[in-house]
Amino acid sequence: MSKNHPLTISSWTLGDQCKFEERIAAAKAAGFEGIGLRAETYVDALAEGLHDEDILAILKKYDIAVTEVEYITLWAEDHRSYEQMYKEQICFHMCDLFGVNHINCGLMETYSVEHTAQKLRELCQRAGKYTIGVEPMPYSGIPDVKKGWAVVKGSGCENAKLILDSWHWARANQPFDLELLADIPSEKIVSIQLNDVLPRAYAKAILRDESMHDRCPSGQGIGITADFLKMIKAKGISPKVVGVEVINDEVLSKGVAEAAKINFETTQAVLKAVWPEIAAE
Repeated sequence: MSKNHPLTISSWTLGDQCKFEERIAAAKAAGFEGIGLRAETYVDALAEGLHDEDILAILKKYDIAVTEVEYITLWAEDHRSYEQMYKEQICFHMCDLFGVNHINCGLMETYSVEHTAQKLRELCQRAGKYTIGVEPMPYSGIPDVKKGWAVVKGSGCENAKLILDSWHWARANQPFDLELLADIPSEKIVSIQLNDVLPRAYAKAILRDESMHDRCPSGQGIGITADFLKMIKAKGISPKVVGVEVINDEVLSKGVAEAAKINFETTQAVLKAVWPEIAAE
């Protein structure tokens, strides 16, 4: 497996209705080097009756690693629920169990940059040695890379970084222009996620529905994946993970094995054309 940029199938790409070993087998058969797990996916595996030792044994059986852990939410609230605090601790445990160094985080609620940066600072302090990767999403409280960087920079934390997703980038109506990344050190972008977009966006009020049901495989929409990758490469970013996050009901209806195969092949085709060094690793 590539130690530099493992090609990883993100948790939502294979949905939430398959058994743990089925997920792992599909990812491996398709050619992926790593898988992503959400806290919920991990808990689902435990609910199957698996213990941590069983999960590690299945990963070893298929010679594949967990390379992405997600998803801490509601971290900017002044009074967080025990459920959210426990979910955060599960993410920390997963990092320790699987040897993953960063956690994907999002924030749906909108606060000022100052408040959000302070709460990110507190989260980073709790995370300790782990990196907190903040993912801008156009329908969220951190809608674009401008606010995302302002929050990360404002936190003043070495372990606060950004995660950039090509679907979110495009749907935030951001041009694929290096100027938008000019003030951001390349090492402050911990990982990337690849996908493509439909020719026409859903209405703003239901844009999240598009994100959760109708993303396109890389290079299969209007072709923004290549432009996104060119920008990332030109910036000199070295992503710890190259995630494939294609949440698509039609693709997933073909079954997890076929969904994994489609997403591996489409992603590899774009990588070979734009960033062959990663495709060949």
